[in-house]
Amino acid sequence: MSDSYVECLVAQKSSPVKAFFKYLLIALTVISGLAGLVFGSPILVFVAAAFGVGAYFVSLFSNVEFEYLYLDKEITVAKIYNKQRRKKVGTYELDKIEIMAPLNSWHLDSFKNRTFKEVDYSSGVAGQPEKRYLFYYNGEQKVIFEPNAELVKLARNAAPRKVFID
Repeated sequence: MSDSYVECLVAQKSSPVKAFFKYLLIALTVISGLAGLVFGSPILVFVAAAFGVGAYFVSLFSNVEFEYLYLDKEITVAKIYNKQRRKKVGTYELDKIEIMAPLNSWHLDSFKNRTFKEVDYSSGVAGQPEKRYLFYYNGEQKVIFEPNAELVKLARNAAPRKVFID
């Protein structure tokens, strides 16, 4: 058995809404904390602490990266939050993938009218040429991700009739 290994890291585009809430919660933390200290109100200090905890969690989930790991006919996807916490979100066997092609490929036309649960593990940025790929997994999921050329090459070598480069 040949062990092929590729690792790829892609940063998700940060949402302006999350950035807005992060800075809003930081401002509310400072304002309510100062007001609590000036007026001597323990309730305002407690509210400031709650806003601070909210700002921490919003900032934690606003910086997200996806890690793709290809190891011997298996693609594993992990989410990395704020470059500190890692969570495994999916494992996909190449044997159960129906088709894998670039997002705007004509090879995917026969799958357009089918309804699947869609999962997006990409940066969310459409590029020219399109770097994002889409695969249909086990008749259940439609997965969008953004692999590097080496990962696509290894997947194509392992399943040449399922993986298309266009």
